[in-house]
Amino acid sequence: MHPKNSRDSFQFSVSSRLADTSGQDFAGRTGTIRTPHGDIQTPAFIPVGTKATVKAVTPEAVRDLGGQAILANAYHLYLQPGPDILDEAGGLAAFMGWHGPTFTDSGGFQVMSLGAGFKKVISMDAVHAPGADDAVAPGKERLAHIDDDGVWFTSHLNGDRHRFSPEISMQVQHKLGADIMFAFDELTTLQNSRRYQEDSLERTRLWAKRCITEHEKLTRERSHRPYQALFGVIQGANYEDLRRKACRDLGAMDFDGFGLGGALEKEELGTIVRWCAEELPEDKPRHLLGISEPDDLFWAIENGADTFDCVSPTRVARNSAFYTRDGRFNLSGAKYKRDFGPLQDGCACYTCTNYSRAYIHHLYKAKEMLSHTLISIHNEHFIVSMVDRARAAMQDGTYREVRDDALGAYYGAIPDRLRLP
Repeated sequence: MHPKNSRDSFQFSVSSRLADTSGQDFAGRTGTIRTPHGDIQTPAFIPVGTKATVKAVTPEAVRDLGGQAILANAYHLYLQPGPDILDEAGGLAAFMGWHGPTFTDSGGFQVMSLGAGFKKVISMDAVHAPGADDAVAPGKERLAHIDDDGVWFTSHLNGDRHRFSPEISMQVQHKLGADIMFAFDELTTLQNSRRYQEDSLERTRLWAKRCITEHEKLTRERSHRPYQALFGVIQGANYEDLRRKACRDLGAMDFDGFGLGGALEKEELGTIVRWCAEELPEDKPRHLLGISEPDDLFWAIENGADTFDCVSPTRVARNSAFYTRDGRFNLSGAKYKRDFGPLQDGCACYTCTNYSRAYIHHLYKAKEMLSHTLISIHNEHFIVSMVDRARAAMQDGTYREVRDDALGAYYGAIPDRLRLP
C-alpha cells in the first residue's frame, strides 16, 4: 500500500484537559488532529467553503486570517462541477489551491433542507402537531424524498433528479478527496415525532455500517490517494436516550471520528454535546456541525466538542453585518458614513489593518462586491481567533476569565446557562 494511504496518516491526540478552580467538571480538551495535508490544533473553528470556496474570500486570505482547514459540501460539488473534475485535479485542496486540511459534509443536511426546508435550529412549537412528520417550511417545496435505501433529490440548479445513498455518498466523497469526510445520515427536524426520530436513528445506523463497508472498499481501490478519515454522524434531536444510543451504536463502529449533527434547541446545545462526549470514544475527535455564535462555541468547547463549522460569518457579511467585541452590528447604517475607524479597534485582520468603516459602508451602499470580501475576512478572523484564544486559555489555565470576558462584552452579560458557581 502507498504510505500516504495508510490509516496511520490520520491521528488525534489530546494534549490538555479543561479544568476550573470552582470544581466544575468539564469535558473540554485541547488536542491535535493530524491529516495528510497538515495538522489542526483543537478546538478550532473551520470556515465553510460549500462549493470549494469560502464565499468572497481567497484561500490565501483564509490562511492569513488563521483558518486551519476548510469544509466543503459533497452534494453541491457533486452537482457542480462534478466529483470527476475534482478527482482529476488531485482532490479538493489541490483543485481550490488550498494548502491545508479539508472536510466534506456528506449531503445529509440536504435531506432536511431540500426535503422539509427548515433551518438547523428551529422552533419546537409544532413537535406534536398532526402531520409534523410531513411538514414543509412555508414557501418551500419538497425537493428530497427519503427511503430506507437512500434519497432522491431534485437539483435546485436545473430540476434534474439524482440519487444519493450511503455508497454513492462515499464514492462521491472519495473522488472529492477531503482529509475528513462524513458518513451519509438523515438529518431530521425538531418537528418530527418521537416515533419518526427513532426510525430515522435506526436508518442512520444502518447507513453508517454501509458507509464503512464502502469506505473500506474504496480505500483499498484508491491506494494512490492519501487516506481519508471517515466520521460517523450522531443524530437523535433533543432526546437524551436517542443521542446516547446513537453514540454507543456508532462509537462501536470503526469510525475515525464523529460529527455531532441534527436539529436542536439552542438552549440544549451544550447539554447534548456533553451527552455525546460521555458516550463516544475519548481518543477520537468530535466535530459539531453548523455552529458559530460565540455563546454556542464556548458552551460546546467546555462540553467536549473539538471542531466546528458554520456558514454564518460570511453569510451575515453579505448583508453588511460585522462582529465586534461588543456584539454584532450592521454597516449599512448611516452613522458609519463618516466613521473612519476600523471595524474593530485593535483587530489585526487584513480588513481592519487597511480599511475603514466609512469605506466599507460606501462599498456596500454602492453594491460593490469588495464589501462582501472585506467584511467576510473580518468576520471569519473574529470567530477563528475567538476559538484560538479559548484554546490557548484552556492550556494556560485562564479559560474561565477569557470566556467570561468575551461573552460579557459581546452580550452585555454572560448567558444564564453559561454561568458558573
